[in-house]
Amino acid sequence: MEFGLFQQQTTSLVMTNELRQAISLLQYSTVDLAAFIEEQALENPLIELKDRSDRVLSEHIRMMREERPEGEGTLDWSQSSPFDYLHVERLNLSDYLIQQARDLPLNKNEFEWLCYFIYSLRDDGYLSRSLHSLQADLGLTDQEAEKTLYHLQHLEPAGIGARSLQECLLLQLQRKKQRDPLAETIVEHYMELLAEKRWKMIADDLQISLADVQRVYDCIQHLDPRPGSQIGGEPTNYLVPDVTIDWVEGELTILLQDDYLPKITLNRQYQTLLTDGEGEAAQYAKEKYHQMQWLVKSIQQRQQTLLKVTEAILRKQRAFFEEKEGALQPLTLREVAEEIGVHESTVSRATTNKYAQTPRGLLELKSFFVSSISSRFGEKGPSSDSVKKLVRKLVEEENKAKPLSDQKIAHLLKDQYNVEASRRVIAKYRDELGIPSSTKRKRYG
Repeated sequence: MEFGLFQQQTTSLVMTNELRQAISLLQYSTVDLAAFIEEQALENPLIELKDRSDRVLSEHIRMMREERPEGEGTLDWSQSSPFDYLHVERLNLSDYLIQQARDLPLNKNEFEWLCYFIYSLRDDGYLSRSLHSLQADLGLTDQEAEKTLYHLQHLEPAGIGARSLQECLLLQLQRKKQRDPLAETIVEHYMELLAEKRWKMIADDLQISLADVQRVYDCIQHLDPRPGSQIGGEPTNYLVPDVTIDWVEGELTILLQDDYLPKITLNRQYQTLLTDGEGEAAQYAKEKYHQMQWLVKSIQQRQQTLLKVTEAILRKQRAFFEEKEGALQPLTLREVAEEIGVHESTVSRATTNKYAQTPRGLLELKSFFVSSISSRFGEKGPSSDSVKKLVRKLVEEENKAKPLSDQKIAHLLKDQYNVEASRRVIAKYRDELGIPSSTKRKRYG
């Protein structure tokens, strides 16, 4: 090793700020891109935005009018009011319950005790602490604590103030207009056996049939294990499609949702400074003009890339849109990248957080890329999406008294559809579809 001056020629990739910006814009969703453009307009005085929200809003109202079922209500969608779009403040669980508590015939102390209990609830509606602990905090007698808990558990929604899942379900059963003594008995005394599917022991102990236990089990499935979660919470965030794939005059057509983006124009007040100005002010204006031009170019490039990627997806997955029960075909990022002549990472960025409004509903662009099941000879087999559809079909058609095991489903796929899949693959797909195991699917009546 020695110190010295040496000449060496190397090649390296240097990412300019403009290139970084172009890459970032590619992975922005339409909503994020619109927000980014607004930020750039605040930093760059040469950028003037023309809002297209009025046209977008009228188009949104038109779509809602078309999708509205006939005969549903008397609301006229053509009569829109600005008040329809005001932010609505959502009550949290505590405020919702305290509003009900104010209507109860309670004295001042009883109301304060009940409020303390309400503020001790978790977001899901369960008590976060034991009744004994709350009683000690307030210095209540056993009778006063039980009475306060009684008032809490009789507020809406049913199940509020429970100390366990068993008590939550029991409270909801006891509030039904038509009480079910058998269901209440099973939940109160046989909850663990019911959850473990040891129904034969329940039936023998209560001298009832397995069909009766099945009926109770089905009834419990309609109860809410987290009653507090339905109150308050974050408002619903609606997804905005980045592209639309729809039938136009008998042809599948792709339309980019540019209307959600504000239109970028040059602020005319600075035009003279660009052409005739001198000094630092003119230099500043030219720099900002260059940034505006690059922003417009980057947005156009993003739109073109997104359009090319969507067109390639449409060509590969055309059967999915043309057939009502069509399944997605095996497709990888590399296949799309090779077809449109870009790098695989470019396709990945172009499909990140992007959604397409299609005849089959609103779908994420990433969802069109599905893996395939390889055959024993390494050849590409059917897509995982098509195999999942077959698994669901077999489960729906099975004898519920003797449901199919994962191994049996694998055999049927091979015999009936010439699809080879291992038991572990079937179990994985079944879990992804939300289908319980064969022991939990078994029915007795």
